[in-house]
Amino acid sequence: MDLTFLVRSLAEQAVPEPGTGRLRVPTERELGASLEVSRGSLREQLSTLEMLGFLDRTQGRGSYLQVPDAGFLQMYFDLSRQLGQLTHAQFSSAREMLEISVAEAAAGLATSKDVAELRELVDEMVRSDEAGDEHRALEADLEFHRRLFTVVDNPIYTILREGLAHVLRGSVVERRRLAAERETRTAGTARPSDAVHYEIVDALAAGDAAAAGDAMRRHFVVWRSAVE
Repeated sequence: MDLTFLVRSLAEQAVPEPGTGRLRVPTERELGASLEVSRGSLREQLSTLEMLGFLDRTQGRGSYLQVPDAGFLQMYFDLSRQLGQLTHAQFSSAREMLEISVAEAAAGLATSKDVAELRELVDEMVRSDEAGDEHRALEADLEFHRRLFTVVDNPIYTILREGLAHVLRGSVVERRRLAAERETRTAGTARPSDAVHYEIVDALAAGDAAAAGDAMRRHFVVWRSAVE
């Protein structure tokens, strides 16, 4: 019996708990009888599901089926990278495609408040960079992109972003460091790699999906030209 079959079986046998709606699964004895597996083997697989975040088990309260958070995907991506199954280039390419799609979707959903908050985050990038506070500039940059996903509010996009961002955070840190060293700018103007974020905000303010997608593409082009 593999884990996929076990999760499917648990979902079929789980019963909503009165008052909470949580999906309570049968006892180990009941599951062992219905699935025709030994209790020892079943317990081992249930422990694996608990470790992966699919099961919440508490002594004396029972076991509940649940959906794991982004940590599951982060662990998968981390291990895939360490084992050489997925490359840095593949992660970066996936992130670009995902963020372009999100920018396009956000253009039709962003409120005036969303636009103002996103513009303020770009302002914070620029101010922090001018003040030499690269940590604050980095956090504003990361928050800008996270906020776009919040605007779209699609849980599938969000969990993918969290998995990719977790793997790529180190490369974003290094990318900003290189950009700070290599980009040229005139006094009183923002670095091109920061300023390009304003183009995304302007497209969102106009509700122009095509322009938002193009602006996000340009964002990645500008970053690559600064660090490669």
